[in-house]
Amino acid sequence: MRCYLGADGGGTKTMLALFDETARMTHSLKIPGTNHENLSGGIPEAAERLLAGIRALLAEAGISQKDVTAALFALAGMDHPYQEDALSAELKKGGLAIPFTLCNDGFIVCKAGGERGAVIGYNCGTGTCCNSIDENGALLQVGGFGALSGDVGGGVWIAGEVFRMVYDDVCLGYRETACTALACKYLGIEADRAGVLSLVAPLEETEDQTVRALIDVFFEALNAGDPAALDTALAMAKRGAAFIAAHLRRGHFPTDPVQVVLSGSVHAKLPSQKYIGLLQREARSLTGRELRFSVLGVQPVYGCINWMLEKESEEAKQ
Repeated sequence: MRCYLGADGGGTKTMLALFDETARMTHSLKIPGTNHENLSGGIPEAAERLLAGIRALLAEAGISQKDVTAALFALAGMDHPYQEDALSAELKKGGLAIPFTLCNDGFIVCKAGGERGAVIGYNCGTGTCCNSIDENGALLQVGGFGALSGDVGGGVWIAGEVFRMVYDDVCLGYRETACTALACKYLGIEADRAGVLSLVAPLEETEDQTVRALIDVFFEALNAGDPAALDTALAMAKRGAAFIAAHLRRGHFPTDPVQVVLSGSVHAKLPSQKYIGLLQREARSLTGRELRFSVLGVQPVYGCINWMLEKESEEAKQ
């Protein structure tokens, strides 16, 4: 039985998994995030984390590197060929002998949740990126550079927007929002300037507990119909629609309906149906195309094995 290794690396966590040739996951391990852009040690530290995780996973499975046929590592932050080259060099220097491929983590969303053929995958987790594989097999990524590429809708961005809404309410007296009372409830702060400003340090440090609480505040306010939260959700939807439209404009997607797979905690784990409804409306209006949306129902790491087996099948036919 052949064995394959996949990795789905994000900003906060990484899923490593071993699969057999039937695409069955046999072993898995969660390790810390491997996005080099979030690590003080950059690409070398990302490589160290990945290698340590691989060693632990293989030990748990009772196998060695020579028992693994191939590996695919889909990692956030892998946005340019030079980054892939640098990480590849570090992994090989660290002793990785398994034949492997590197790509951005957004592409495995297409392979995990889409049918064969052209697929767009839109991921909103800690951050945001939108990736596609068109009918010719061409890969395209838009977003993924934070403020530089105008990303909106990721968890850290949402938390920052909630802070801004509460600040506008309490400190500026500009616009009332249900987020203020909810933030006080979730975080135990006072609805005054001192209480609001007490959130600055945790947000600057991207403290997970504070970020998660403010995300919950946002979706509770949104689902209650808070106008400020609705405006923020509409901004998320419009930017997501622009990302999706970019793929249709630049890639080869000749057949409707076009598959759009939504992934990441904002899309798949949170009560965000109202926002997703706005995203679908804006994307269809902007593109004028028939789009078939689905929320990814399996772990993205399954896209690694699907892609590796698909590649093997294509090579066998040649």
